[in-house]
Amino acid sequence: MNFVVLSDVQDEPIFKGMEIDYTVSPVLGIPMRWKTVISQVEDYKSFTDFQKEGPYKHWNHFHEFIPNDNGVLMKDTVDYELPMGVLGKMAHQLFVKQKLKSIFDFRYRVLNDLFNNKHN
Repeated sequence: MNFVVLSDVQDEPIFKGMEIDYTVSPVLGIPMRWKTVISQVEDYKSFTDFQKEGPYKHWNHFHEFIPNDNGVLMKDTVDYELPMGVLGKMAHQLFVKQKLKSIFDFRYRVLNDLFNNKHN
């Protein structure tokens, strides 16, 4: 999706009210602006971002960090809705659902390689 963070937040701790600007290219490589706002933070446990501006009619993403015997489980709960009614529902079935799955699968592989192959 050519997901690019535009805001300079790399070394900044996350906080409620923090706004983050991105560009994404969800359809045909056409870049779009996306702005999320952090609406909830519980240090070292969870945070939530929601879309203020962007390609979705509604986007709310809850990130949860759950300690376990193997380390930490990172769990995502995403509640979203596409715009354009029936056309949005068709787009969801045709490509958006699979695109989101591939994004989260990619993130899983990157984090798994980063954290689970560290001691090899």
